[in-house]
Amino acid sequence: MTVLGWIGLGLIVGALAKYIMPGKDPGGLIVTVLIGIAGAMIGGAISNRLGWGPVTGFDLRSIGVATFGAILLLIAYRLVRRRPS
Repeated sequence: MTVLGWIGLGLIVGALAKYIMPGKDPGGLIVTVLIGIAGAMIGGAISNRLGWGPVTGFDLRSIGVATFGAILLLIAYRLVRRRPS
């Protein structure tokens, strides 16, 4: 996938993850894209380890896997943020 493809996928996946898990998360367009890209990497790594294959593009399976990874990332962010210093 090209750099523009990753940015586009990141925007779609980040927006989906924030829609599914509403709340106070870091937010602007750039952070949403970064959450989506990181989620695609996390979800792709998990999916690949389970034998389902990596995130490959704009197909429904890849978007679902990437969204799952982005949701895991948001959950981890909220757990870390919630802990008192």
